[in-house]
Amino acid sequence: MTPAELERYLHAHIPLSRAMEVSVVRISEDSVTLGAPLAPNINHRETVFGGSAAALATLAAWSLLHLRLLRQPTACRLVVQRNTMDYLAPITGEFTAASSLPEPAAWERAVRMLVRKGMARFSVVAEVCAAGAVAGRFAGEFAALATETRQSRIGGAR
Repeated sequence: MTPAELERYLHAHIPLSRAMEVSVVRISEDSVTLGAPLAPNINHRETVFGGSAAALATLAAWSLLHLRLLRQPTACRLVVQRNTMDYLAPITGEFTAASSLPEPAAWERAVRMLVRKGMARFSVVAEVCAAGAVAGRFAGEFAALATETRQSRIGGAR
């Protein structure tokens, strides 16, 4: 999936991303970076609303897992199970959130669990940055629930 395709997907399926004017800055195997402007995310103090910073970090984390899970044989529903957000500095302009896996080696174990048990948990972290500095840190756990194999979906069987 290209950055433009992911951005269209987010805007079509997660309307909040469109309202926040989220853009996909970069996609790699190990990270997704999303960006957003201040204007639609501003609060009464003329800084980024904390909920917007947390939402961008959550979207970046979810997007990383979504893209990686698309390449797996088991189709699944991906939902956030729990998260924490630490706010380190006010954000007064454009901001980004870059997600990554805190323990890349845990990925294969979780995928095996998803295939074997139909459910797995994945941990993701994200840094929210503005003006070249880290302004927030996100840590989340997502649950992936198997819905079907990609082969059965392609073949039409349910």
